[in-house]
Amino acid sequence: MLNMSEHQSTSMMNRARRNTLGDLLTRTAARNPHKQAFIFKERIVTYERLDELVNQTAHGMLEKGIQKGDRLALLSKNSLDFVIVIFAAAKIGAVTIPINYMLTKHDIAYILNHAEVTALFSAKEYTDILDKATTEAGRKIDYYYILEESTSFEQWQPLQELQENNNKESVEADLFDDELAQVLYTSGTESNPKGVMLSHKSIISEYVSCVVDGKMSDADVLVHALPFYHSAQLHVFLGPSIYLGASGIILDKADPAVIMETIEQQKATQLFAPPTVWIALLRHADFDKYVLDSLEKCYYGAAIMPREVLKELAERLPNASFWNFYGQTEVAPLATALQPEDQLRKLGSAGRPTLHVETKIVDDDDKEVARGEIGEIVHRTPHAMLGYLNDPEKTAQAFKNGWFHSGDLGTMDDEGYITIVDRKKDIINTGGVSVSSREIEELIYQIKAVAEVAVIGLKNDYWIEAITAIIVVKDGETLTEEEVMSFCHEKLSTFKTPKFVYFIESLPKNLSGKVLKKDLRELYEA
Repeated sequence: MLNMSEHQSTSMMNRARRNTLGDLLTRTAARNPHKQAFIFKERIVTYERLDELVNQTAHGMLEKGIQKGDRLALLSKNSLDFVIVIFAAAKIGAVTIPINYMLTKHDIAYILNHAEVTALFSAKEYTDILDKATTEAGRKIDYYYILEESTSFEQWQPLQELQENNNKESVEADLFDDELAQVLYTSGTESNPKGVMLSHKSIISEYVSCVVDGKMSDADVLVHALPFYHSAQLHVFLGPSIYLGASGIILDKADPAVIMETIEQQKATQLFAPPTVWIALLRHADFDKYVLDSLEKCYYGAAIMPREVLKELAERLPNASFWNFYGQTEVAPLATALQPEDQLRKLGSAGRPTLHVETKIVDDDDKEVARGEIGEIVHRTPHAMLGYLNDPEKTAQAFKNGWFHSGDLGTMDDEGYITIVDRKKDIINTGGVSVSSREIEELIYQIKAVAEVAVIGLKNDYWIEAITAIIVVKDGETLTEEEVMSFCHEKLSTFKTPKFVYFIESLPKNLSGKVLKKDLRELYEA
């Protein structure tokens, strides 16, 4: 047992060695005090000013009674205040819980209770649903703060109130870097979302992989268009950009015209978007009118990029290099990367494991399968979560035999490149045979008139699950069910050919760009 002097010595040594999210910002501000950190609407801040605002907010939190370990829910579209709250909480050792602003009050109430939230930070437009969710949860909330506002109403106070102390010095919290930093709730298909617990160490080790494998630098100018509540934009792009001292433009929605206008005006060099947003950019009527020559580094992920779309992007953005980033929230969220030089050579691949990741493909008994055979993708990495909040059973399942189990099916070739076959839940059982929905989607994307497609299995007395294609047709084009069926019959085995084809104006998606196949199944089975 340590005596007092030994404890103090250990604490001081930890402070000298520590590497938390708050430390990361402090170092960047010291290196690049006068460099532009962010533009958000009319607000422009340097790294020095950003760190000052974060420190003032952190001191304000402590003065109001928010302490290390407290759970702070954050509900807002992208904003500068969102960034400030994330890093202020990190400096005092509080835990942030970013919430998807498309959730219902019932879903939010579940998170408030499950995470034992005591403080709310919200954009004004979401205060009403938070009040209702709090009432439904029956939970006492001690602190209410509004982002990007200067006046209070009812129990809600502006974030600026926390900054009135004017203490710009960094907070000295007794904090270890493998302590809990954030809980991110998955947007899965289960009845209740899982709370993924990420430590400072998990997140920052993932930042290093992002920087190295994504060839990121402090000279980058990023457009942050996808929502910060999601781990992809938050921890693959926002966090690493602050780590490096790059500059960013924060957008509060992924509007294609606004994204392209911002790239042109700000000479942005870097953009991340899921395939659905890249497709929306390509299909925008004014795509060729915008000057996008400054765009050098383009990243996609969160869903599988259709081969034909990737080819078109390479042709229409000749100055840009493309990366495919694959992973999931549980690994903070990067696991593998496909480099620009491999985009066409390994078309459709998710690449190889990143710097801090070890990956293999296993069967149902966790034995590694032969190269080229399908199995579950598993990882060992310091990126990995601490576990699922309040769910030791699912945590144990996820880390079975000392590997994190992704739930994705894939193959690994002789060069170590991973190809995602499908999510386990998106494999279609048609007549007792397993078929990958992705394989059929890739084929249908070769039809010129197809803008987007999702392939699902619908319950069927004869087929068990009937392969069904849901298609969005390009503007100005026409397409019939017979044409799709005929095309598929020529290219696919009979058992893989869609049994039904439906046309829809747009596919339902979450804000990270993933197609909500669960919603499509419910719609078309009804």
